[in-house]
Amino acid sequence: MSEMTVTEARARLADVVDEARIQHDPVFLTRRGRRIAAVVDADQLDQLIEAAEDLADIRAAAAARAELDEPGTAAIPWEQVKADLGLA
Repeated sequence: MSEMTVTEARARLADVVDEARIQHDPVFLTRRGRRIAAVVDADQLDQLIEAAEDLADIRAAAAARAELDEPGTAAIPWEQVKADLGLA
């Protein structure tokens, strides 16, 4: 994992992209000593996005299950869901 200023990255853009792509390590861009952006390998970014979406789905499913466990909450029968969506 490396860091460089935006000015350095601008001067060496091809090298920055190659470093992120070949080493599969993000290159953090800084301004006034603070990280403001990162250059990452596109395949790694796709994997991270997919993992984040999977985690969001898992959390949503857990919340739905917890909601079903609340008193006074009943599951909606599948036939009713299909009818409501115009599928039956």
